[in-house]
Amino acid sequence: MREASWYVQHENDMVRCFLCAHTCNIAPGERGRCMVRENRNGKLWSLVYGRPIARHVDFVEKKPLYHVFPGSLSYSYGTAGCNFHCAFCQNADIAHPREILRAIDVHEVSPKDIVSEALERGCTSIAATYTEPTVFMEYALDVARLGRESQLAQVFVTNGFMTPKSLKDAVPVLDAANVDLKSFRNDFYVQQCAARLRPVLQTLRVLKKAGVWLELTTLLIPGLNDSGDELKEMADFIVSSLGPETPWHLSAFHPSYRMTDRPPTPMKSLTRAREIGISAGLHYVYLGNVMQAEFRHTYCHQCGTKLIDRSQMVGEPVGLDAGECAHCGQSLPGLGMEFREQSLTRA
Repeated sequence: MREASWYVQHENDMVRCFLCAHTCNIAPGERGRCMVRENRNGKLWSLVYGRPIARHVDFVEKKPLYHVFPGSLSYSYGTAGCNFHCAFCQNADIAHPREILRAIDVHEVSPKDIVSEALERGCTSIAATYTEPTVFMEYALDVARLGRESQLAQVFVTNGFMTPKSLKDAVPVLDAANVDLKSFRNDFYVQQCAARLRPVLQTLRVLKKAGVWLELTTLLIPGLNDSGDELKEMADFIVSSLGPETPWHLSAFHPSYRMTDRPPTPMKSLTRAREIGISAGLHYVYLGNVMQAEFRHTYCHQCGTKLIDRSQMVGEPVGLDAGECAHCGQSLPGLGMEFREQSLTRA
């Protein structure tokens, strides 16, 4: 275990956690909503430091990140636990395992081990993912600091439900993040995720201002977050607050976990959502969890030339010249878009 950061002690051995926006008040012997931070005699402890429940080497496009060293490998890891309780969770077996203690009691892997393995496997980045990086933030930041020393880009795949305190400490060692913008309605966050929308929007603004490369993902669930009005508001927010260059990944829903009463997302709903995003001014809107490769390709927003082909999912340059459109010279925003020497210089 590791004593947690971002908490304060109160009378009667109570503690208040300031890691995520739930800011849980935790009594002795109890845990926060994430179930992996426990009050022991007036001190808060992370139960998952150095205890990843999943480790894999993936292509970075699977995060999904389409504008971060396309075609490269990303060392991906995550621990048990999550501060959301989404009815449609796609990783419920590790985010909310029935036997949480068994999920915590796994082989220890130090931050140094993570970085060494990433280098040995030829990875360009390290991604804290699969569950929620916020709940293992102490571990994730130690990995990130060591990883950047070895010139490995540091990535969070996150729900964005952080406090300003923890986010302030994360920003200096983050290079990119894919943030789930699950809906643009607070009611959806409350009812479907046991969370709130406002802290997520604030996280997005802070990350953008700090120069962290941002990509967003929205899982379109029929009848819950796929109305034209909501999607238009979401797209307008992305354009005005984060910039039209921000990639938006729209993913198809498939019944899972506790949400099996909804049908899969129709293709027509995805293409309509994509059209809404493009009409709002977004330059890069992608469709995920679908077979049609044309919705994964990257095109020049200026002249329409195909720049990156993802027929095989992995990014392959077809119309790029040193990070610019070979036809019109328009630069392609992101990290490592030159497909050359990989650098951590932020776009």
